[in-house]
Amino acid sequence: MKHKNTQKLTLAAMTAAAYAALSLLGAVFGLTFGPIQVRFSEALCLLPFLFPETAWGLGVGCLIANLFSPYGALDIVVGSLSTLIAALLTARCRSPWTAALPPVVCNMVLVGAVLAYETAGTSAAFWPAYGLNALTVGLGEAVACLVLGVLLVKQLPKIPYFRNRLAS
Repeated sequence: MKHKNTQKLTLAAMTAAAYAALSLLGAVFGLTFGPIQVRFSEALCLLPFLFPETAWGLGVGCLIANLFSPYGALDIVVGSLSTLIAALLTARCRSPWTAALPPVVCNMVLVGAVLAYETAGTSAAFWPAYGLNALTVGLGEAVACLVLGVLLVKQLPKIPYFRNRLAS
């Protein structure tokens, strides 16, 4: 039993490291932060569909990546919680297509709000900024999750190592 718990903890830690590394790599190309973002690391948010133990690793990985966010503490807290909530919801999904929806919706709503608040504050410009930011973040999430993430969770079971982990 202890061996299984160690394996699950290791998989969660590796997921955290992969998420943070991919996010920071994307930041070099201007894809990680901002109103138009396609975080390739968000494709990993579908991993809890196959491996529920990765949900907490995704939250930690996002927290690490968001420490470098130009949007400060609000993005560190809300952005990281958004990914964690999405990952926990994804673990409960029944198909790869429905598993892609929680990250898209959570980030669209929550990260869209953070970006709108950072640019417009509580002024009358908040709602138009929110609409635009929610749209652009949602589109980036859709690319990362509905394309890359679904492809990832459909291909992983074909690799013997992961197929054997799924069987146990």
